[in-house]
Amino acid sequence: MSPRDVFLYSTSVLIWGTTWLAITYQLGPAPVEVSVAYRFALAAALLLAYCFVRGYPLKFSARDHRFMALQGLFLFAVNYVLTYHAERFISSGLTAVGFTVIVFLNILGTRVFFGNPIRLPVLMGAALGAVGIGLVFWPDLAGFRASPEGLLGLGLIVSAAAFSSIGNMLSAWNQKRRLPVVPSNAFGMAYGALFVAGFALFTGKDFPVPLSASYLISLLYLSLFGTALAFGAYLSLLGRIGADKAAYASVLFPLVALALSTWVEGFVWHPSTVLGLCLSLVGNIIILSKRRA
Repeated sequence: MSPRDVFLYSTSVLIWGTTWLAITYQLGPAPVEVSVAYRFALAAALLLAYCFVRGYPLKFSARDHRFMALQGLFLFAVNYVLTYHAERFISSGLTAVGFTVIVFLNILGTRVFFGNPIRLPVLMGAALGAVGIGLVFWPDLAGFRASPEGLLGLGLIVSAAAFSSIGNMLSAWNQKRRLPVVPSNAFGMAYGALFVAGFALFTGKDFPVPLSASYLISLLYLSLFGTALAFGAYLSLLGRIGADKAAYASVLFPLVALALSTWVEGFVWHPSTVLGLCLSLVGNIIILSKRRA
């Protein structure tokens, strides 16, 4: 990886690893769909303002807007609503484990949609990463019961990963069509916010504006860092190294969240946690290595 790729990869992992804690301050004061709509609307406004100041192109064809709207629907709307709701039924650890399926979906997606070969090192690294995350959150897995609520939660998070993977493919397609990442993200997030807000209105949700400091600060952090900056870095990386490799970030950011939980919440490490961490890091080395298996 080039220094730029390393920077983009590290930025995505480190920022998204901290959003798990920030999201907890968003749950409760407002309906999930409303909080998601606020998050992406604010992120879109910040990115559009940035594009205007920097002189980025903001005029696109109707066809371009259709593809940006599809990216917004899959990557910035449905994916997040399903993820937030999944955590109502299963633990955050199990949510992290379930979402790692996106690594395999992206490998398959790049093969189906772009004809890229399935590379053995990428597949090996993805498998090690998934096993590693499973070991890191082994207490959550061991305590899981196949109740209707638990199965619903698993179904929701796997569905979220599937929608996110399709969004990844759409972003890769948009970049192949030479759509600039930052403006297309801005419009995609705006469309995503509109989709989620429309769904919230259709299902009769209220739109309160919580004024607590914790809600507003976490909303600003999630919008600016967790959405505008992190998605800009991740999708730029996706266009540079491929969706199959970039998706491995989803394996590493739960580890950052775990480190933060150790510091903030006093999380206690177990032997399985250390082994899982090691396997995930080895998988990261394999999947990003330029050497052949």
